[in-house]
Amino acid sequence: MNLKECYIKFGGDFDEVLGRLRREQTVQKFVYKFLDDKSFYLFETSMGNKDYEEALRAVHTLKGICQNLSFTRLFESSNLVTKALKENDWNTAVEMMSKLSMDYYEIINVIKEFKSSGEE
Repeated sequence: MNLKECYIKFGGDFDEVLGRLRREQTVQKFVYKFLDDKSFYLFETSMGNKDYEEALRAVHTLKGICQNLSFTRLFESSNLVTKALKENDWNTAVEMMSKLSMDYYEIINVIKEFKSSGEE
């Protein structure tokens, strides 16, 4: 699997991110850095603690990263959760957590698969 196939597999827009970051090596560097980002875990923990202000900060950060890296599917789900939290719609935010989690882990697993394939 190459980087473009990786993007296709997790519902991202490779051509868009390549247009933004210009070099495939740069895209790959930031895709790998995403594996170390703690925004999603902070979001989950904050939601579990009903600290919705901190959850909003964390999911908003995640949304921005996804937008910059053209992680389209995860951007869309994080955007919906961000909107719900901004509107103080806690129940909707909680209901959307499973979709956000599914999208997040799909990206993480595909990136790990790509990284271990050695097709860099």
